[in-house]
Amino acid sequence: MSQKVVFITGASSGIGKSIAEFLVQKNYRVYGTSRNPKQIEVNGVYFIALDVTQPESVKKAVAELIQKENRIDYLINNAGMGITGPIEETPLSEIKRVFDTNYFGVINVINEVLPVMRNQKSGSIINITSIAGYMGLPFRGIYSATKGALELTTEAYRMEIKDFGVKMANIAPGDFATNIAAGRYHAPVCENSPYKAKYQTTLDLMDQHVDAGKDPMIMAERVYEVMQKENPRIHYKVGEWLQKFSVALKHVLPDKIYEKMLMKHYKI
Repeated sequence: MSQKVVFITGASSGIGKSIAEFLVQKNYRVYGTSRNPKQIEVNGVYFIALDVTQPESVKKAVAELIQKENRIDYLINNAGMGITGPIEETPLSEIKRVFDTNYFGVINVINEVLPVMRNQKSGSIINITSIAGYMGLPFRGIYSATKGALELTTEAYRMEIKDFGVKMANIAPGDFATNIAAGRYHAPVCENSPYKAKYQTTLDLMDQHVDAGKDPMIMAERVYEVMQKENPRIHYKVGEWLQKFSVALKHVLPDKIYEKMLMKHYKI
């Protein structure tokens, strides 16, 4: 049997790199993407240049992959960026930039790959979202919004593509030990800001959570498990028990009680 072809965006580091390495070990033919693929080396992974925010770049990358393999069996949308800050003090240009990557960029890639999978009458798409997408987190509201939007959009996509033999699911990670904290946009903690104390406290706590996060290889294993499912669920969550339980609580607790719980957790 020929190797299944996997296309992973944002595979040069963190969760994406772990997924790519794990799938190579499982005998998949893995293509990862990076804006600067010549600078990337991941054992057994073939890299293609891709900027998800640029439709022409997406078209070129997918065309290159089809030229090489003539098919795409799995698309894993992992490329993303973080952003923190009081929404009032976050530049609109940065808000648009993170939405371009985390939301519109994913749609760019999905819409370019869907015709390929439709012609094959098979394929599976996995969107890496975030547990943060299930709730509006203080000083991470924009990041929550991008991931929450993708969660809901996936629900709509699934119903629209059901007749094409194409499957789609979300996998929402909690905190994992990656370099996302270093790479995300931080609105500066301004001396004269009314948010200064609370924002700094929350920022320190977020960084501690990432530093103490789980091994991203756990996410890779979960992605592999979902890839094997004939009829995957819409939503999967991966992380600490408390993080996953917090999503369940949001569905049962009154809004104000849940809000107080989050504020207590972030010590604000």
